[in-house]
Formats: sequence, structure tokens, C-alpha cells
Amino acid sequence: MIIITGAAGFIGSCLLAFLNEKGFNDIVLVDDFSYPSKEPNLLGKKFSSKVHRKDLFDWLEANHKRVQFVFHLGARTDTTEFDYAIFEELNISYSKSVWNACVKYGLPLVYASSAATYGAGENGYVDDESLIPSLKPLNPYGESKNEFDKWVLQQAHQPFFWAGLKFFNVYGPNEYHKKRMASVVFHSFNQISKDGKIKLFRSHNPMYGDGKQLRDFIYVKDVASVCYFLLNNRKNSGIYNLGSGKARSFLDLAQSVFLSLQLPVDIEFIDTPLDIREKYQYFTEAQMGKLYQAGYHAPFHSLEDGVADYVGQYLVKGKYF
Repeated sequence: MIIITGAAGFIGSCLLAFLNEKGFNDIVLVDDFSYPSKEPNLLGKKFSSKVHRKDLFDWLEANHKRVQFVFHLGARTDTTEFDYAIFEELNISYSKSVWNACVKYGLPLVYASSAATYGAGENGYVDDESLIPSLKPLNPYGESKNEFDKWVLQQAHQPFFWAGLKFFNVYGPNEYHKKRMASVVFHSFNQISKDGKIKLFRSHNPMYGDGKQLRDFIYVKDVASVCYFLLNNRKNSGIYNLGSGKARSFLDLAQSVFLSLQLPVDIEFIDTPLDIREKYQYFTEAQMGKLYQAGYHAPFHSLEDGVADYVGQYLVKGKYF
């Protein structure tokens, strides 16, 4: 039996679909299931039961002997929210409880960290655990993820296997409910469908031209593939980057969406909103050597291939993974 927290969300539901494809159906879904917008993410998928996140620890007390692995993907992920107390409850306190339960019951754990921990990238984007205490996230979300990473590294008692995954810019199916926090691919598709053009943020940094801000975009199916690898290779515990390993521009992304729709490129630049302008990352790129050294060798989707699959197989058809 496998537990997935945040199972009704974007990455959690895609991991569920991926595991179903691999023949895993004895899966316990943990989330707050009161959001109707997330319900389609779970339609047609196979799982054993649903457990409200508040009931997880009582459920584990009674059922832990049946559990073989825990994926803790549930989190508050709004990078525009600046009330740290909101993140402290879900991203830190709850995550500590998940960790301690895995220690208590001898369960392997993979949890979601974030590339938001790297801040402006002044220390680079290498997943060297000795650098984690010196990282300076740009927002409360990133701070909460980094605080949990720091706490993890201080623990004398650990699950026999654990991995924290620093997700970079994940995009792909099942993010229809995320609204403002959905990927640029999702918003680009909707803008083209409505207006025939894409709006991108203008650069407010003289080192980068408009649309030439660089991010490491990773397709959600690659995220699920890495999680599946860790499920089957329970060694080399630690905190790992999870990106494509190659920074690409927003112009590249926008052009890929137009290409996938076989439409001419039409891009308009708009000012970056003031509430995020000072906290905006202009460059991210995952150093992926640590994961490769741990034995992961599957190729990642190129931006063009990932966008083509997402747009052609899901967004155009209104489908879910």
C-alpha cells in the first residue's frame, strides 16, 4: 500500500495516474477533499481509500503495518501569499508530523521541497545539503520549504530511506484548478484560445530582454517518473533537485505553445505585477548530477516535447492524466 498526500492536487493526481499505469492500485489518497474543482483529477483512477489529511495520523496508527511507502506532496503552494503562518501550519508543522510518523512506523518517505528555496540563486542551484542553511528564499512559501529542509537535516532519527525533491517549474495536465498559480503553458493556451495571443511579463532586469527570463521547466510526467524510481530504489537518502537540468526562456515556451496549436506567434509584453516584481526569479536551472549519481538515467522531456504532449493530448481535448 502506498500513501499519497496532496493526492487530489496537480502533482499528486498525476503521480496516482502514473502509478496506476504501472499496475499499482492499492493507494491511499490523503487530502482535503472539499474542493469541487479538484474532483475531476481523480475521476477514473484506481485507489483503495480516501483519508482526510486531518485524520491521517489516526489512520496510520491503525493501518501502518499495511503501508509500504509514503509520498508527501500536499502543501500550500501559493507563492503570492505573504502570510507566513499559513505556510507554517501545512508546509512545516504537518510535514514534521508526517516525517515523525514515518520514523515511528519504519516507512520510507519522499516529500516535496521546492526550487523556491534557492531565492535569487545567489548560491547557485546545486543540491548540496551543506548550502541549505545559507539559502535566502524570496517569499514565505520558499521560506517554509527551506525551513523544513533544514529541520530534516538536523534530525537524528530518520526514516530508513527518505528523499526531499526540489521541484522546479512543473507544468502539465491536472492543473486546471490552480488558477493564478497554474503554469505559464496553461495560461498561454487559455490566452490564445480567447485572444489569439500570449501575454508575457516584461523584464524589469537590464540583464534580461523581454521574454528572455530563464526558468527550468519540467514536465509533470518526468516528476512522476522520478518518484517511481525512488519507490523502487530506496537508497541514497537526501535532498535532490528535480528539474529538466536546462533553463529555457519564456519566449521558447510561448513559441512552443503556438507551434503545438499550429498558429502564428503573437506575443504581447506586460509589466510584472508589483506584488511579485521584487521577488521575481529571472533564472533557475537545476544541477541534476546528484540524481544521476543515485542511478536515475531516464531522459527528460524537452520543453518542446512536453508542451506538445500537454497541449495536444490534454488542453485541446480538455482531458486529465
